[in-house]
Amino acid sequence: MTKLLCSSMMCANFSNLKKETQELDQAGIDIFHMDFMDGSFVPNFGMGLQDFELVRSVTDKPVDVHLMIQEPSKYVEMFADLGADIIYIHPEADQQVARTLETIHQKGKKAGIAINPGTSVEMIQGLLPLVEYVMVMTVNPGFAGQKYLAYTDPKIEKLVALSKEYDFEVMVDGAISPEKVERLSKVGVAGFVLGTSALFGKTGTYSETLSKLRA
Repeated sequence: MTKLLCSSMMCANFSNLKKETQELDQAGIDIFHMDFMDGSFVPNFGMGLQDFELVRSVTDKPVDVHLMIQEPSKYVEMFADLGADIIYIHPEADQQVARTLETIHQKGKKAGIAINPGTSVEMIQGLLPLVEYVMVMTVNPGFAGQKYLAYTDPKIEKLVALSKEYDFEVMVDGAISPEKVERLSKVGVAGFVLGTSALFGKTGTYSETLSKLRA
């Protein structure tokens, strides 16, 4: 099975975001991953709507949004209308998760849940029939450049097993190095959000970096 390589655009060079997007597109990135934060659910502020609109206008590849915000239900329709293909919400931040996931589907988009390192599989198992993607945060969300949290590994393995029953893809996000891509691919993880640990700020072109990761 071909693995999904997703560029974490929070880590891109913002002095020329259009060029970065074009180069990643031509290099064969599978999904453009865009983080939005509110300074409340996580202690940081993420990308702006103008950044999303720019990336969306430059590429025909899928673009996802990761809403690290309180009450994501207020924003999913807006992002769907702006052209997001996949919308991730955090069940920890939403009072009516099932309803919000249904809204995403009603807009014709794919729905995902992202879960923090401290959130157990048991807490979200009832939502698994409602999503196409489950993204496991392998760092505490909010900042790039953190250390991978190894205690998330059993949760990833448990979700990979459940993915066969409920038909969703397991994604991982946070300190995903080439070594983690190799190891977690063997476990059955379907997709990887790539930031400074594997994609951005490396020597060589994006094409060369992505070819090595696929190998």
